[in-house]
Order: sequence, then structure tokens, then C-alpha cells
Amino acid sequence: MLVVDDDPGVREALDLGLGLEGFTVRLAEDGENALEQVADRLPSVIVLDVTMPGLSGVEVVQSLRAQGRTLPVCMLSARDEVDDRVAGLAARADDYVVKPFSIAELAARLHAIVRLHAIVRLHESTAVRPLVIGDVTIEPARRVAARAGRDLHLTTREFDLLLALAHRPGQVLSRAQLLEQVWGYTWDVDTNVVDVFIGYLRKKLEADGRPRILQTVRGIGLVLRTGP
Repeated sequence: MLVVDDDPGVREALDLGLGLEGFTVRLAEDGENALEQVADRLPSVIVLDVTMPGLSGVEVVQSLRAQGRTLPVCMLSARDEVDDRVAGLAARADDYVVKPFSIAELAARLHAIVRLHAIVRLHESTAVRPLVIGDVTIEPARRVAARAGRDLHLTTREFDLLLALAHRPGQVLSRAQLLEQVWGYTWDVDTNVVDVFIGYLRKKLEADGRPRILQTVRGIGLVLRTGP
């Protein structure tokens, strides 16, 4: 992890606090030094102050994205202004936290964006080849799926849900895992959205009397079966 802030006190506090949360922390005092360190060794995530002398945090993110670097970035700001948040997120930062904040909350947010980034990279790495689960074929690059040669005509969310299950065929995924992977929820929410979309997906997978392969494991979650 790389922490970038021009305030020595903030750097020291984040170094100590995030270190206790299990992160290995490197420090940079400004945007220029941050870009040098990223070029030297890519961190797993960057914590980046918005307002710094020289290159601002937004300019650092813009530079990273222009270089094609997709590593996760969490921006910090002392100002809770909508325009500031919009500028940071428009530069393609992954999260935005307003000072003051608790180290525990920041660490939870960082773990969440690192996990989500890993999931995206996994999907991208498999996008060049189809996934075949029994008689179901999924083409991530084209975002199409078929069963026994018949196009399923999935919506965006239905496809994402099927893809998440297909990456772990035969393994039970909890509703919380699916909420995080498909909807991006990284906190407890009271919703039946997973069950609703599972219902939609089943109707398309089981049309024409095809056997059920998407099964509910009571009290645990959902599984995409690999065979009878």
C-alpha cells in the first residue's frame, strides 16, 4: 500500500493505524514522489490526499489512469463538498473518504476495493476464452450465454450473476458474496435482490424443460451444478 499525504502527522498516523490493520505501508509526501514510487514498485492500493502542493490528488489519479494503471485508489479530503467528490470519482478513483475518519472504517473500505479489483481482474483474465459448465457456454468478452446452443438473452445483471457463479462451478456462494461480487455491496443490507434475480435466471436456464443446474442450498447460498 502507498499512502500519499503532505502532512507528516497524517502520514505517521496512517502508517501506524493501517499497519495494525495488516497492511504493509509505504509513504510519499507529494504527488510527484507518489508517481515515482508507483513506477518503481506497484502497490496493491493507494491512499491519496486530494489537496497537496504541486500535483493534486486528482491530477495524480488522472496521470495513473492515463498510463493505463488500474490499481485501486482511495482519496482523502478534509472537505465534504460534492464538487470535490465528483472530481475525484470522475478521475476514476475507486473511493472517497472525508476527514476525520476512523482507521477501522478506512481499512474496511480499502479491503473492499482491493477485493473488488481482484474480482474484476479475474473476470478480465478469463474474458478471452469461453466458460463451459455442463451444457452452458458463457462468453465473457461478448457478454453472451447459451444453454445447449440456445441464446439465453440475459440482462446485464443476470449475466453478471451467472458469471460470478460460473467462476466457481460446484461451489456454494452465499448471498453476501453474490451481493458483493455482482452489486458491489460490501456491507450488510436487508434485500432479496439476489433471490429475485436468481428467479429470473432460472426461468431462462430452465426454459424448454432443461434440468435445473442453478440450485439453492438452504441456509447457505447458491451453486451452479457441473452435472446431474
